[in-house]
Amino acid sequence: MAPTASSALRRAAPALLGYAAVRALGLLALTLWSAARDKSAYTLLTARWDALWYTRVAEQGYGYEVHMPNGDVHSNLAFFPLLPWLERLGATLTPLSHADAGFVVSLLASFAAAWGIFAVADHVYGRRAGVRAVLLWAVLPVGIVQSMAYSESLFTALAAWSLYAVLTGRWVTAGTLALLAGLTRPVGIAVVAAVWAAGIASFVRDRSTPTPHGPRRATRALGMLLAPLGTAGYVLWVGHRTGKGPLGYLDVQAGWRNGFDGGYAFARFVADKFTSFPSALAGIGLIVGVGLVAWLYVVCVRQGQPLPLLVYGGIVTALALCASSYFGSKPRLLLPAFPLLLPLALSLSRLRTPRSAGVLAGVAVASAVYGAFWLNGSGPP
Repeated sequence: MAPTASSALRRAAPALLGYAAVRALGLLALTLWSAARDKSAYTLLTARWDALWYTRVAEQGYGYEVHMPNGDVHSNLAFFPLLPWLERLGATLTPLSHADAGFVVSLLASFAAAWGIFAVADHVYGRRAGVRAVLLWAVLPVGIVQSMAYSESLFTALAAWSLYAVLTGRWVTAGTLALLAGLTRPVGIAVVAAVWAAGIASFVRDRSTPTPHGPRRATRALGMLLAPLGTAGYVLWVGHRTGKGPLGYLDVQAGWRNGFDGGYAFARFVADKFTSFPSALAGIGLIVGVGLVAWLYVVCVRQGQPLPLLVYGGIVTALALCASSYFGSKPRLLLPAFPLLLPLALSLSRLRTPRSAGVLAGVAVASAVYGAFWLNGSGPP
């Protein structure tokens, strides 16, 4: 019997309360650090970097461009529409500004994401691992982005609940959420691929089962058909709008110097760090970081994570590390790859509660301080 929403919320309550505490700590640190530098923490969260582009889409629609001195064209068509739509809806239905609505959407979405991550981890490894997976996601060094008017929290929420729906056989729900994830960020294709991989594997298993499953196969097929409509619909619309055909969105991304080169540009960026001693330390740190991410994915495979989690986590990781985009944004692009945290969550769940709580509390403090330093410095994009 499927749990009710209230019972599911009660089961997730420790994870959500812990998540709220970590995010409150991060926001407090940001507020104090920003005040000491005579800056507005709220402005950093809602009116800087990509948040400005999302707000402009919500206020004015698409068509805004910035022509850079080097000839690049930064078009707001690069930003997928779901977050701006929600910002516009919030500003229409409430007294909030579009930027304020974006902050509220991200705040609510971050808790929906935390709950979705708990639901997935709880389903696969149990409640203790679920709580620790949420807390690990909260204390990531770039976790402050979860509280910004960015699309990471919204996307992660949609992705996590779509994956949970796949794991529990709710195919139409999974496909619908994948559709919405595809309207949120380009990496929505990872959610689509996860739904399709799980669907195809399920159809293959059914072929060896003599009992007919007509209704279940129909809903599975419907979910798979729904899943890619968000990504495909927006990409095709951009191609039509720019007059450059189905691949017009790639031209828009090229104007931002974004693309997929298999990691060549990132490898050159890391190699360039070894031209002097101080920067070589940063280069070593980057190599260690990439190695850690790769090792975590290998552990996910060895531990037998369900296929949709492996597909989703692998594609999110590959797109983040192998894109030729601004290299400082790579940790933020990895934020939705929460399946990579499950091996760590499983290990923490085997520790006594006081010990695991102490570890997470220490990391939470470090993350809060780093987030405040980061946003008051170079920050995202």
